[in-house]
Amino acid sequence: MSEKEQAPATDQRNFSIQRIYTRDISFETPNSPGIFRQQWKPETALDINTNVKDLEEGSFEVTLTVTVTTKVEEKTAYLAEVQQSGIFTISGFPEKEKGPLIGAYCPNVLFPYAREVISDLVTKGSFPQLMLQPVNFDALYAQHQQELAKQGDKQPTTH
Repeated sequence: MSEKEQAPATDQRNFSIQRIYTRDISFETPNSPGIFRQQWKPETALDINTNVKDLEEGSFEVTLTVTVTTKVEEKTAYLAEVQQSGIFTISGFPEKEKGPLIGAYCPNVLFPYAREVISDLVTKGSFPQLMLQPVNFDALYAQHQQELAKQGDKQPTTH
């Protein structure tokens, strides 16, 4: 055997999903039952946030919060929110690659679960099915990084 075959790789990249779970769920219909009598011409707003918690060496909890607010004629029909979390193991990646993994790839893994929970809540609330469109988390992450860079540029410089 050659040395490469015998020596264990010390810089192997490892990305794995340890667990995916729903951390919190909220569903409100503040104007029921009156809202059911109105013509259904909804306006829906979507808000997405990500939170990361460093658990231990190489393990991270990523929580994707998806909030959907649907209004009809300025009255809130429903507000649905889910915090979908996952525990991910990430090791062997350079720091410049960890950011996009945690900030874009992990939320992308969690989104289908959150979308299903939101859809179920809305349907069980007796509203028409809501199908959230895919989200480009790579673009959102890049936009967030640009905003952070701009904020860094606005910091006063010391000499």
